[in-house]
Amino acid sequence: MRTAYQYRLRPTKQQVIELDRWLAMLCAQYNYLLADRFDWYERNRSRINACPLVCHLPELRDNPDYYSQKKTLPHLKKTHPWYGEIYSQVLQDVVKRVKVTFDRFLKGDNKGKCSGKPRFKTLNRYRTFTYPQMKEGCLQGKLINLPMFGKVKVVWHRPLPDGFKIKTASITKKADGFYLTLSLEDKAVPDIKPDFNPDKITGIDVGLKEFLTTSEGETVAIPQHYRKSQKRLRVIQKRISRRKKGSNRRERAVKQLGRQHKKVADKRKDFHFKTANWLLSKYDIVAHEDLNVKGLANTRLAKSVLDAGWSSFLSILTNKAENAGLLVIPVSAHNSSQDCSNCGEKVPKELHIRWHDCPLCGCSLDRDHNAAINIKNRAVGQSVLKGAIRSAEILYGGMAGFSRVTQKVEYALSSSADDNLISMQVKLVS
Repeated sequence: MRTAYQYRLRPTKQQVIELDRWLAMLCAQYNYLLADRFDWYERNRSRINACPLVCHLPELRDNPDYYSQKKTLPHLKKTHPWYGEIYSQVLQDVVKRVKVTFDRFLKGDNKGKCSGKPRFKTLNRYRTFTYPQMKEGCLQGKLINLPMFGKVKVVWHRPLPDGFKIKTASITKKADGFYLTLSLEDKAVPDIKPDFNPDKITGIDVGLKEFLTTSEGETVAIPQHYRKSQKRLRVIQKRISRRKKGSNRRERAVKQLGRQHKKVADKRKDFHFKTANWLLSKYDIVAHEDLNVKGLANTRLAKSVLDAGWSSFLSILTNKAENAGLLVIPVSAHNSSQDCSNCGEKVPKELHIRWHDCPLCGCSLDRDHNAAINIKNRAVGQSVLKGAIRSAEILYGGMAGFSRVTQKVEYALSSSADDNLISMQVKLVS
């Protein structure tokens, strides 16, 4: 099993200068390798669908793949000796990042979706470098020993789980300092099996009046973290605009603005984690609308939609449910607010009408509550839910065995505002 923990680093002033220097050198190498890929791409592609019989064909060059670019690193250290101060595997990870980025541009990801053209990174956009391997014994009390860098102080706000080994370590620069992300693995921990009660199911309708409404009528108020912080952000932004570009005072104001934005993001993420934990502690199956949030973010409600952070919340909810052996089902959002949850009759209404009144059956309830019930009803008939229940029956030997699992894995999902990744403590209970 793999999981990740994130901790804050407390480097000295000299170590901060050295970390910034490493990031600057790695950023330059990333841009050079990406430019090499673009040079091959421009030379070897045809800009038109057809060409005349007599035309000039430029000399083609070999494709700079992962291995050929990795072979250039020894020569780089000879021509630029200061790159020899960086750990070799950290440099190799830069080559891997270029490969993954360019492959997504040309070939697409696992789902076949191609990304946009890769961009060259500025120093402000290149913020992370990774150690692909870490030796045993790298943790020494409150310090971590990073190869060819030295010992750095770490704020261990929680202990590492017993039995897990450190596989990779990533150093990330954020607005308020540097953070360490440890990827952990323990092969002795079994894979997560589905363990849910099909009767404990709910549907949720996310919105802007209330953050979400369940099919049981429960509501979660929307916090509007960004809107509440707009006054403070406006003051700092005006302070930046009044200061001269390139000056130290402007740079300090920009850092202050970054810290304020990070506070807003941390509050929103903490709210998302707590809401997801509350839902999964009450229900084993959660159904939600399959929303096109990017499309909604291009409307007049863009600020409110992005402030709510629906995509981030649904992603956190899905990951937490998967780690706990529960189920999250996306269903079609078509007419979920228009159809009556009691009789199925379509009752057209504008967005400002927040109450559902069915003239056919007399059903009268809140618009969001009606939509949540429709979402739950659609999930009950979904093939995803039926297939999950069928596989659980096969796994545990029928519904009787499914409900009486004598040995199960107990998952304690914990999260905090300082963490970017879901952390999971696992223990076997006989």
